[in-house]
Amino acid sequence: MLREVGLRPTRQRLALGWLLFAKGDRHISAEILHEEAIKARFPVSLATVYNTLHQFTEAGLLRELAIDGSKTYFDTNPSDHHHFFLEGENNLVDIPSAAVEMERVPEPPEGYEVARIDVVVRLRPKRRG
Repeated sequence: MLREVGLRPTRQRLALGWLLFAKGDRHISAEILHEEAIKARFPVSLATVYNTLHQFTEAGLLRELAIDGSKTYFDTNPSDHHHFFLEGENNLVDIPSAAVEMERVPEPPEGYEVARIDVVVRLRPKRRG
């Protein structure tokens, strides 16, 4: 998979890739992946985790999602789709792309094109009463 996207399969990339993709589609932060690597007895720095996640994102293996500008998640499903964000749980759930209709998208400034549209719908538990 790494060679197909032009990345050299280093020991760190292989180990982190296995941790990322072995569990199917999921949303993960660098900090959680770092914890998983340590638990799997793969000593790696948090900086290496961040660098690897960004390399995988640039290669199209992951999607990066910034929530509130302070929390960044990486999605192992890079296809076009949207997300529910469960407030209080700090968890993301996929929404199929077809479930969100966009009637109008603003025209980008000259020299730019729309790369992707990310819709994040924030959810909280219903208030009683």
